Amino acid sequence: MTGGAGFIGSNLVDALLARGDEVAVVDDLSTGRRANLEGALAAGATLHELDVCDAERLTAAVREEAPEVVFHLAAQIDVRRSVADPAADARVNVEGTINLLAAAHAAGARRVVYSSTGGAIYGEADVVPTSEDAPIRPLSPYGQAKYAAEGYCAHFATLHGLQTISLRYANVYGPRQDPLGEGGVIAIFCGRLHAGGAPTVFGDGRQTRDYVYVGDVVVANLLAADSELTGSYNVGTGVETSVLDLVGAFRELAGGAPFEPEHAPARAGEVLHSCLDAGRARAALGWEPQVDLAAGLRLTLAQVAQAAR
Repeated sequence: MTGGAGFIGSNLVDALLARGDEVAVVDDLSTGRRANLEGALAAGATLHELDVCDAERLTAAVREEAPEVVFHLAAQIDVRRSVADPAADARVNVEGTINLLAAAHAAGARRVVYSSTGGAIYGEADVVPTSEDAPIRPLSPYGQAKYAAEGYCAHFATLHGLQTISLRYANVYGPRQDPLGEGGVIAIFCGRLHAGGAPTVFGDGRQTRDYVYVGDVVVANLLAADSELTGSYNVGTGVETSVLDLVGAFRELAGGAPFEPEHAPARAGEVLHSCLDAGRARAALGWEPQVDLAAGLRLTLAQVAQAAR
């Protein structure tokens, strides 16, 4: 697994070990954390500390492990960084994916499960919740690169017979998400609430997102790995939640403590409404989300409080 020391990856590592699989992780620890793998390493997982852009070392590591299934989660996920330096974003998200696919094929892997993105690929969609048949309209180099990587997954399936499947995530949240940066608004709000601070809301706060709990995303990965399906599948709840609604949900969790938002200027290029129709995953994979937002927020906030002790 690439990116296994990250937020989603480390949760997936734990689930794989829990069901008795042997797990090897590739991660350069640039954003992933070794601490996320402490329990997994103690349980027998192995860690190769390397960059997916280093094709030679990546190929050697994958050949050494000879995996049956490869989960590819390593990525550059900062949208603003992709805008500032699209070439660097493409090196990780496109070239790194090509390197991984080539290494998996050379090692005789049966299948690659690729972690893609929904909102960043569809952009400002005409229909919300949005299905996989919607027009592709990325608003950032990040979304364009992730879509290109999906294309290379399909290419390796056609040219080399390597089974590939791409999972297009909604906004994933849950334990171990980094509260720094722009992507993890729930992790950021958890940190603010725990510290007694105020949440920052960009624009009027009416922009909506589809928040899917990391445990449900892990289940989608396991189902995708065990299937023989190919193509792209949305992984989301189909429920729109505005930023102001999210603030209100946190205010309820605070038990009456003040949690009033501080408004900042809207961010240029931000998608106003993003929500995924996961009907295809429900029908083909038998997947559907089990953790609603209220329960997921409680689990996430509890982990933040425990980590702060």
